Amino acid sequence: MYDGVINVYKEKGFTSHDVVAKLRGILKQKKIGHTGTLDPDAEGVLPVCLGKGTRLCDVLTDRTKAYRAVLLLGRETDTQDGSGQVVAQCAAEKLADLKEEQVRKAVMSFVGPYDQIPPMYSALKVNGQKLCDLARAGKTVERKARPVEIFSIEIEQTELPRLTISVECSKGTYIRTLCHDIGRKLGVGGCMEALTRTRSGSFTLDTALTLSRIEELRDAGQLEEHIVPIEEMFPQYPRIFMKKEFDRLAENGNPFRPEQAVMDGGLPPEVRLYSSGGRFIGTYGYRKEKGRYQPIKIFAGGQ
Repeated sequence: MYDGVINVYKEKGFTSHDVVAKLRGILKQKKIGHTGTLDPDAEGVLPVCLGKGTRLCDVLTDRTKAYRAVLLLGRETDTQDGSGQVVAQCAAEKLADLKEEQVRKAVMSFVGPYDQIPPMYSALKVNGQKLCDLARAGKTVERKARPVEIFSIEIEQTELPRLTISVECSKGTYIRTLCHDIGRKLGVGGCMEALTRTRSGSFTLDTALTLSRIEELRDAGQLEEHIVPIEEMFPQYPRIFMKKEFDRLAENGNPFRPEQAVMDGGLPPEVRLYSSGGRFIGTYGYRKEKGRYQPIKIFAGGQ
């Protein structure tokens, strides 16, 4: 069984669940999970967790992400992207009056924290029902705005009524809603015409593999080289090793005292813990009030 994280290039037409289902067939293993959905029409980086790496899914979902999107001004759709039904269209004269500087100012005003109302066509649940299922049934319900943060926006190309923008943002940000909101701010409406995720956490577009390429690497016996080991997902945590007589204690996911491990001075708040023989066990955090390191995520054994 494969353990770790693989950087998949999700192609258009596939849902994130489709990618997981196809990978299960390609890799002949069931324990696979993705780290955050991409719409079927979107493409790009989709880190997928394998085997024991599925314990990382919630960790990786929290990482920041970056996208390249094409924003089409002058049109609103029910899905807030180009695949939806047009619900509003701006008069051609009003659209023609837009100036580049005016558009740039509106776009850049979204940099920073902002409260974003999730779209009806999304997988979020309200009272146990997915918003997208309600939307397909012709229902619209009130959604609470959620705090998100746009860390940066770069306008790469301006050919009004289209803009190509690069966005770095927090988890939970809907880029199509950002496009919709920019259009509303300009008073002409807008929707997202295309979307590519260029980065998710430390995973970038240049190392993403299509499903067909993953099959080729599997057949060539080279796939392991492209799977990121679990321990490498925590490069900010220093490595420490258990003393041999306490290996079993840690491998069973128990807390341990600093003196039960080989510490290189100080008490780091979080660590990557290894057995005395160098086997990665998991991540631990120091709790001063208890005087012990407590497990955060255990990857050894059956934990």
